[in-house]
Amino acid sequence: MDNEMEQFQKDLLDSVRQMKNGKAARTTEVTLSAAEARAKAGVSQNAFAQLLGVSLRTLQDWEQGRRQPNGAAQTLLRVASQHPEALRDLQGIYAGNVGCCGTRHQGQSLSRDGH
Repeated sequence: MDNEMEQFQKDLLDSVRQMKNGKAARTTEVTLSAAEARAKAGVSQNAFAQLLGVSLRTLQDWEQGRRQPNGAAQTLLRVASQHPEALRDLQGIYAGNVGCCGTRHQGQSLSRDGH
């Protein structure tokens, strides 16, 4: 038997042993929790879920470790954690209170230049 085939068999056997032991060859660690990101943003679960575009139940599952956020959601959580002001700005825009420049418009329509 050639060396390549022997190596393949060894790798395959190692993989089977890992599977039987419940060990994965590759794992992805999420270092930032959704709860930490939300706390840094300073918003409620409901508001945070809306800002992220997920259901409240999904956010609760992330925060309690029942589910892991996907790649795009992990990116949003990183932004929320590192730049919480960005999410607070979005929250104001969604509430209809603040324009893109930070000016309070109180429901009035914006002019061409955004003010």
